[in-house]
Amino acid sequence: MNFEVIHISQYLFELINGGRLQISKEYEKKVTYHDPCYLGRHNGIYDEPRGVLKKIPGLILNEMEESREDSMCCGMGGGRIWMETQKSDRFANLRLDQAIGVGAEVMVTSCPYCITNFEDSRLVLNYDDVIQVKDITEILQEII
Repeated sequence: MNFEVIHISQYLFELINGGRLQISKEYEKKVTYHDPCYLGRHNGIYDEPRGVLKKIPGLILNEMEESREDSMCCGMGGGRIWMETQKSDRFANLRLDQAIGVGAEVMVTSCPYCITNFEDSRLVLNYDDVIQVKDITEILQEII
């Protein structure tokens, strides 16, 4: 047996474009998308997650300067999570600041490790009221 393995963001993009997943609400927020290392640089998947976000009425997508092939790692990959680093040097902290810098109210990604790391940084930086971190599927769940 042969199976084609695709990422959930690719599948959602296919469902939306094929009319099999209907978006019934607006999402009136400014968001930015963080490219996870393994999804992006390792597998070349950049367009489908953004394509899903662009199909959502009311959503404003603001790109961070370091995106796609040049995206900054959240710090979880490669064992860096176990390194003791200064607060000002933690990738997830720097990345949240970049997201806020482009006016994002929500940082969207599609990797559970990135979400865990960003949520930890949100707490450390006291950004609870500044920015939310969500998986792309969480946003879709709110609007279908």
